[in-house]
Amino acid sequence: MKATVLKNALLLSIGYVSNAFAASGAREDNSGLFVWIFLGFCALIVIAQLMPVMLLLFGFAKGLSKDKTAEPQTVKTK
Repeated sequence: MKATVLKNALLLSIGYVSNAFAASGAREDNSGLFVWIFLGFCALIVIAQLMPVMLLLFGFAKGLSKDKTAEPQTVKTK
């Protein structure tokens, strides 16, 4: 008897909640293949612009982290 009441309560609660998901209200953007190709091309341009910047920053960091000791140099005259 308790199992039947529990099953009925579960089915009623699921049936009641299912109406909330009937209209999702999701927006469809109708983006075709060419839109995604264009966006991918834009992403490639951005990545291509960021690569030299990253290499330059790593070069600066490498240059700053080197141990800089000044060695005396002799001047040769003719």
